[in-house]
Amino acid sequence: MKIWVDADACPGAIKDILFRAAQRTGLQLTLVANHALPVPPNSNIRMLQVSSGFDVADDEIVSLASAGDLVITSDIPLAAEVIEKGAYVLSARGERLTADNIKPRLNMRDFMDTMRSSGMQSGGPPPMNNQDKQQFANQLDRLLAKVS
Repeated sequence: MKIWVDADACPGAIKDILFRAAQRTGLQLTLVANHALPVPPNSNIRMLQVSSGFDVADDEIVSLASAGDLVITSDIPLAAEVIEKGAYVLSARGERLTADNIKPRLNMRDFMDTMRSSGMQSGGPPPMNNQDKQQFANQLDRLLAKVS
């Protein structure tokens, strides 16, 4: 298993949890972003910088991820694409996205996108809190224990 992170929008606290998990397990962890990000000096942790542009990082993750890999993203279309390839997906808030729950999430995302396009203000998600970080860490541990 390799871990791929949609790092442009991934909170720093979640990256820190992932760094510790990669160091503990020895799994390859790759942050993919269109700007340079600092990573700890460790042979199994790397940063892959892609060019700027709409969905360039997402497209790179889709092309690199394989069945059995883990992708960390809150981007629903990206999650749907890698789930189709057989990858596991975990959002930054610790929600496990699967073939069973991704279609309703895609539909809701598209609906909200349509509403925003028509002028409705929807706001974004609430700020990440300690409970969200703990939820992510717990789900990550469960998933890594399940596949190892």
